Amino acid sequence: MKYEYELDQRPTLLKSFLFGMQWAAIAISLIIILGKVAGSMHFREPEDLIVYLQKMFFLTGATLFCQVLWGHRLPIICGPATVLLIGIIASQSFEINVIYSSIMVGGLIIALFAVSGIFSYLQRLFTKRVVATVLMLIAFTLAPTILKLVTDLKSGVEPLSNLSFAISLVFVMFLLNRFLAGVWKSTLIIWAMILGSVTYLLLFPGAETRSIFAQTDLFSGFFSRLTFRLSFEPGVLISFIFCFLALSINDLGSIQSMITLLDLKETGKRITRGITVTGLANIAAGFFGVLGTVNFSLSPGVIASTGCASRFALIPASAIIGLLAFFPAAIGIIAYVPSVVIGCVLIYILSSQIAAGLVVAFQGEGKDRFDINGGLAIGLPVLLGTVVAFLPGTVIDTFPLALKPILGNGFVVGVAAALALEHVIFKR
Repeated sequence: MKYEYELDQRPTLLKSFLFGMQWAAIAISLIIILGKVAGSMHFREPEDLIVYLQKMFFLTGATLFCQVLWGHRLPIICGPATVLLIGIIASQSFEINVIYSSIMVGGLIIALFAVSGIFSYLQRLFTKRVVATVLMLIAFTLAPTILKLVTDLKSGVEPLSNLSFAISLVFVMFLLNRFLAGVWKSTLIIWAMILGSVTYLLLFPGAETRSIFAQTDLFSGFFSRLTFRLSFEPGVLISFIFCFLALSINDLGSIQSMITLLDLKETGKRITRGITVTGLANIAAGFFGVLGTVNFSLSPGVIASTGCASRFALIPASAIIGLLAFFPAAIGIIAYVPSVVIGCVLIYILSSQIAAGLVVAFQGEGKDRFDINGGLAIGLPVLLGTVVAFLPGTVIDTFPLALKPILGNGFVVGVAAALALEHVIFKR
């Protein structure tokens, strides 16, 4: 396939900026969505949430810059990892330093595995059926969080009204996804956030959607608020190791899909460098006390719609994202999105995750073909993980403290079940 700009070609200054704006808009929308969900679990004050988002913007901008120039050197956008959000949700009963110390260790592990070559052996555990299960588990185990967002009992709006609005917005997004093309389809998430927020506030003018930018400065740094200290709990660490195994497979899939799309050679070096940078970025995320990053698999769709495969188009994007970190008022304005709209966008994104899992599951011939055993090897872990995700807090509180983040984490339980079924019970 021919592109207007190939991998190592440099677009003109104006086109670089325009392409960069589009890449940046996609990353910014995902930072706001996942950052608000994760940050709200730690902080209640708007100022603290803004600082959390500032750190995420800075980390994402820096990671993207390093990936494009020294990591995988591909046109792949990166941003906060949904799978790590699951680990944070399951570890809420532990202090913040325990959570982000585990993220730091997880990043260190996948960086070492990538550099040493151990990761290539771990890949054998993640067969197509296991990968399909992991992709679906990420979506299903976030269902309780999405439910809280779309009903939003704190908004002052009737839950039925919120739910009706959410269902309507989701179906409108899928309808537009069906008929839009090019740049409009690639930026659908952004338009859904903007138009969905405006529509919601017009329909429910009395909704209690707090403005988080009223008390913020136009310009400020965040380096003086790094109060991180190392603290470990075995259960939390094990839980996040499972999450990082899934993150590394996600990272691998994103890089491999782009290599295939661009028909590139030297795949091993690009994969090793890319996953190493992702590991280092998550070490930094643990130090900053924010959600870690991953390479997004939606990048090939953006390239197909713009016709630009140049990695240098992401340099302006990294600059825009990184500079926003120092303008908290601007972040506050962007983050003025109702919880219901955030929940709708998450449903849209995670539906694609489930679809990707089904595609992976049904691919293959011969011994890899999908059969009843394959269905059981996927169905039981997904069902088990979903049941655990919906367990009431009163039930999880009866678990031993060290086991809460493991047995109370639907994703970890589901992945462990998938590995047992694939490599023991239904071993081929």
